[in-house]
Amino acid sequence: MVTASDIRQLSRQEKLKVMEMLWEDLSAGDADLSSPSWHADRLRETEARVADGIEQPLDWEDAKEILRTDRK
Repeated sequence: MVTASDIRQLSRQEKLKVMEMLWEDLSAGDADLSSPSWHADRLRETEARVADGIEQPLDWEDAKEILRTDRK
C-alpha cells in the first residue's frame, strides 16, 4: 500500500503521472456505473424550474465563485 509519505516524496511530474494512471483505471469501468434513480428525479426538477423561469443556468466559472464566496 502506498502511504501519504510515499506520495510526498514524489516529484510533481511523478505525482501527475500517478494521477493520470489512477484516473485512467477508475474511468475504465464507467460503463458499469449507474446513477441512483433520485439523480434523474433531481434533473427533471431542475429542468422544470429552468423551463418555468424560476432558475437560470450559471456559467461554471460564476458558479465556482458563488460556491467559494458562500463558504467564507
